[in-house]
Amino acid sequence: MPAAKKKAIKRRAWTPEDVKEFKSLAKAKTPAAKIARRFKRTEGAIRQKALHLGISLNSRGGRG
Repeated sequence: MPAAKKKAIKRRAWTPEDVKEFKSLAKAKTPAAKIARRFKRTEGAIRQKALHLGISLNSRGGRG
């Protein structure tokens, strides 16, 4: 049985257009998961970018 091939990690830089759209989505209180799907990135990557830009995503969507 051959070993499972790991999926290669491909890091994509954020373009200025991506950052502009990201900021507008965050301002509109779009949930992090939805933003992640829009940019085809993980929710973790979205949260890290928000942290780097000083944008809060804490009060988004259905947690308790």
